[in-house]
Amino acid sequence: MKSEKQRVRGETLLEIRGLRIEGNSDGVWHPIVKGVDLSLKRGEVLGLIGESGAGKSTIGLAAMGFARPGCRIIDGSILFDGIDLRAAGEEDKRTLWGSRIAYVAQSAAAAFNPAHKIIDQTVETAVRRGVMDRGKAVADAVDLYRRLQLPEPAHIGERYPHQVSGGQLQRAMTAMAMSCRPDLIIFDEPTTALDVTTQVEVLAAMRDIVEQFHTAAIYITHDLAVVAQMADRIMVLRHGREVEEAPTRVMLSEPREDYTKTLWAVRKLAKPESVSDDIVLSVRNVDASYSGVVKVLDNVTVGLPRGRTVAVVGESGSGKSTLARVITGILPPSRGEILFNGKPLSRALNERDKDTLRRIQMIYQSADTSLNPRQTIRDIIGRPLEFYQGVQGAARDRRVAELLDSIEMDESYIDRLPTELSGGQKQRISIARALAAEPDIIICDEVTSALDQIVQEEILTLLMRLQKDTNVSYLFITHDIATVRAIADEIVVMHQGKVVQQGPKSQVLNPPHPAYTELLLSSVPQMDPDWLTNLLARRAAGKAGA
Repeated sequence: MKSEKQRVRGETLLEIRGLRIEGNSDGVWHPIVKGVDLSLKRGEVLGLIGESGAGKSTIGLAAMGFARPGCRIIDGSILFDGIDLRAAGEEDKRTLWGSRIAYVAQSAAAAFNPAHKIIDQTVETAVRRGVMDRGKAVADAVDLYRRLQLPEPAHIGERYPHQVSGGQLQRAMTAMAMSCRPDLIIFDEPTTALDVTTQVEVLAAMRDIVEQFHTAAIYITHDLAVVAQMADRIMVLRHGREVEEAPTRVMLSEPREDYTKTLWAVRKLAKPESVSDDIVLSVRNVDASYSGVVKVLDNVTVGLPRGRTVAVVGESGSGKSTLARVITGILPPSRGEILFNGKPLSRALNERDKDTLRRIQMIYQSADTSLNPRQTIRDIIGRPLEFYQGVQGAARDRRVAELLDSIEMDESYIDRLPTELSGGQKQRISIARALAAEPDIIICDEVTSALDQIVQEEILTLLMRLQKDTNVSYLFITHDIATVRAIADEIVVMHQGKVVQQGPKSQVLNPPHPAYTELLLSSVPQMDPDWLTNLLARRAAGKAGA
């Protein structure tokens, strides 16, 4: 690995020319990436944006000389620091991976080994490659945890992956990638799982690492405001081809192509709020804790009106997902009660009858870990049809096809495996699976966070239409304020396990705000390349003047 002194900012590090990649579906090869060129210099960040299926992640992996299972690189050159990655052997590439080239995946939950502590996985590559001994690697990991704003940085590494929140695990994976100070980092939606307040700190830390060590980075995202804070240049992709490329400021102010302009114009949904006194679910004075020790919900009271949407917002670890687990019976509360249709709801999942289970469904944050990779889409969506409604055979397949159509996916996907789908497509399948039960309530845990801007708008529009047609209620857990504006009737703001504000959307989003709500709203990225720098400067000045 080149030392920091040997890294000269501005040197060309990565050169890709004429890249063509195919994917296999049902034994037939079809094009995914169709002749893409890109170059990257040391200390430079290239943003790759585009809708789901554009080829962003496939190109990012190809920059490592890697093609995911079911894909193959059929043409083009990939030169990393003069090394021909297409010609390099597997052992040579594995020597580069983790040390000189690092990858931060979209789903940290799927990337970590659940049987090993976080600290052991963070330092493994640095120790194995001889970059530093274990003692130094652990000390460095703790420093990275601190810079990435992880709680209790000296101790959080002793936990297992399931003992931290999704956002915390994503930051730990970023620390793992940075541990060897690689020449090139591929960030594949690294802040997708983060709340807006944490995202500010993580973006600042990642940008600092890139600048300090002259590291090059490819930043893959569907969040235009985020890429504006990170990238020197932006490449827009669609259907495996480059649409256009330009310096970030030029791209934001003067996009040339019509498709790029449509990306800039999305997320204008704003559902008119509607208030109702018909409460389908009532959470009253609920406490909850893990292992009876760590309290994660403290006297929480929330009401969900029938046919309405209540958005639950707050930073990572605030208790949003824990509230969902309590409602679904996965984590029985230690105090308080939950009423469903005016009647007490059994506290534990195994105490609820089949019809109650059907009526309360949940869509999880990570489609990668919630979908069985060995089951086809036919089986994944068909299972609740069989279990709850006894629908089988041809009737089941017809209903699966109808549900696929409702989520903008046709019947051609019915026999595919989750590994053959993009991240956005997998999340749509998760939504269809929940809809198959015909529930009264759907708890949506960050269900649009993995989707590109265009697909997010389509899914939110779909959810609103379904709500109008079926009168289903949504408890919508999210850190995306744009999503809240689009879909919510009421908002609940949580912090450290407590409800700090709740009310109609118009009341919560408009000033004056309580201090914590103000912090959340001020942390929402803007389509301005200077937004993050200016925000950090204002906050630093505020601390200095306090």
